Amino acid sequence: MTFKEQDSRKKSFIRKIFAMGERNGKKEFKGSFESTEKGLESISDLELDSAFLGSTDSLMSRDQEEIQSFRVFVATWNVGGKSPHTNLNLNDFIKNDDSADIYIFGFQEIVPLNAGNVLVIEDNEPAARWLSLINQSLNNPINGCSRGPKPATGFSGSKFFPKPSLKSISKTFRTVSRRKLKSCNCTPLELERKRSKDFWFRCQPSHVSEDGISSEEDEEEDPSVFDISEISIPESGNEMKYGLIASKQMVGIFVTIWMRKELVPYVSHLRIASTSRGIMGCLGNKGCISVSMLFHQTSFCFICSHLASGEKEGDELRRNLDVIEILKNTQFPKICRTPYGRMPEKILGHKRIIWLGDLNYRIALSYSETRRLMEANHWDELLNKDQLKIERDAGRVFYGWKEGTIYFAPTYKYYYNSDTYAGDSKKSKKKRRTPA
Repeated sequence: MTFKEQDSRKKSFIRKIFAMGERNGKKEFKGSFESTEKGLESISDLELDSAFLGSTDSLMSRDQEEIQSFRVFVATWNVGGKSPHTNLNLNDFIKNDDSADIYIFGFQEIVPLNAGNVLVIEDNEPAARWLSLINQSLNNPINGCSRGPKPATGFSGSKFFPKPSLKSISKTFRTVSRRKLKSCNCTPLELERKRSKDFWFRCQPSHVSEDGISSEEDEEEDPSVFDISEISIPESGNEMKYGLIASKQMVGIFVTIWMRKELVPYVSHLRIASTSRGIMGCLGNKGCISVSMLFHQTSFCFICSHLASGEKEGDELRRNLDVIEILKNTQFPKICRTPYGRMPEKILGHKRIIWLGDLNYRIALSYSETRRLMEANHWDELLNKDQLKIERDAGRVFYGWKEGTIYFAPTYKYYYNSDTYAGDSKKSKKKRRTPA
């Protein structure tokens, strides 16, 4: 979803990914998104919601803008607690035809939401599998020659060979240089200037946080903070085209961001925050992971969420509350000011915001009426009864945000490894759920 600033100077949402304006040496991006309805037919409960990108006032006048286009691919998928098999091919899902510059993938329920994963310790093995499969799809050339590490085939582990951690798998997608992609990317010279009394912005020290911000001594232990040089700057033509920028798991929620190697040097001030909205409003089975970063001189925020479930009347209000609390409580650590202003600490302070995930809003119709409209491909009538649209139009949630065009059938809820909706068989009518 995209936030649109509510003031008289707001500019129209343009169908470009980013436009770079230039004034007095300063650069800023504007743009929109690229989304797809394509997915994997072999895995159930596919969620491919559109990406949403917000508009904001430009610091430069229109006649001084120099346009530079980028393409962003954003996809979200609730995989229903199923770990991917090792021969899964994501090429149809990802559409890797070199058309996108930035890839953002959000997953929900990558592990079963049981007490062990929620209360004890989360299982990182499925996240490591997804990273490996995404890398295989993004970095394999058309001729089939592998570029970068292949998906691991033996994640199960044993007494003598324990299964690899998410941290160790992540390291295989990094390159060799030592520049840190972390909460402060200022050079030593910049830091010295910012410490001087004559300089009007000062660098704040970066502290450790369980939400993916790491200090120098903890960076090796935190898989959410990566060496920028260890990401994807290849030294030969056979190495990776895309590198891992950020990766974070909170119970079943998992988000990972990949970027074309030549764009990586323009990313800085990376921060990650997690907000729990599950059991008692404090456990991580529901909630979001938010990633903040500076791309050139434009601040970006990506939110991957899994909101409250339920299709009883009034359950949509619980989802509304989740959104409100996420926007209110998500807090990024304070870091140094830049010549373009201080990096925002709240989601809505960013200039470009993309919200993806399993928002869990349903269709406010009976099962039979929903099925009738689906069989007739009457998407507009279905969308008019979509709870998210109803709540947004009423101004109760996501007011002023933009949503991409929906031109595909509801993706909730399929039987595993099929195109059949749960509840369509005689045996499962008691557990019938209205598609959404």
